[in-house]
Amino acid sequence: MNMKSGIQVDLVYERSCPNVTTARTRLLDAFQNEGIQPRWHEWEVNRPETPKHLRGWGSPTILVNGKDVDAGLQPADGGSCRLYMTPGGHDAAPGVAQIAAALRSRGGSAGLGLATLPSVGIALLPKLTCPICWPAYAALLGAFGVNFVNYTPMLLPVLTALLALALVALAYRARYRRGYGPFWLGLLASGIILFGKFTWGNDPAVYVGSMILLGASAWNAWPRGWPARKSRIN
Repeated sequence: MNMKSGIQVDLVYERSCPNVTTARTRLLDAFQNEGIQPRWHEWEVNRPETPKHLRGWGSPTILVNGKDVDAGLQPADGGSCRLYMTPGGHDAAPGVAQIAAALRSRGGSAGLGLATLPSVGIALLPKLTCPICWPAYAALLGAFGVNFVNYTPMLLPVLTALLALALVALAYRARYRRGYGPFWLGLLASGIILFGKFTWGNDPAVYVGSMILLGASAWNAWPRGWPARKSRIN
């Protein structure tokens, strides 16, 4: 995964295919054109450590965040050299512009981690369960020109919806990042937040749940370690 952009790039190839060098060169050029530190992971389809879902692609195939740069086509025969259609006929690898476009359009996936922040913010809002205190709240907010609104009835549905959004972000294409560990940790954190706030009335539990949720988001966004002999870093 690229440290700057949060993009995961995979090059899938078959050792005897003569087009792999062309794919590497164009991939490097595309990274440089986009001003991104070149880094990707290479998978040889016949090696046992190659994930099963990558073995069906033809050689060479470039995946950005798990999607084929060539219009998201389905895997071809993994034992064959792959040709790419161009206006002039066929090509041995995706074009530099094609790869660069995929890097641009899919580089925002790391921002999914920000989906946890609104839920944490809402979770830390106090419940306005003391009607006697409302005039004091109203006077304090009025001093700043803000109208007082009792938002307590909306806390549960809004917080539940935001937590669900955060969990979707943690689960989205999880197998291409850190697996489903961050999702399950986020699910645990969401339960602690909801029960802590609305069942137990325990603010420390809400703080702990919020920290766990932020930790799950950081874990999800953290780059995976690449085996040195399989990485390409310039």
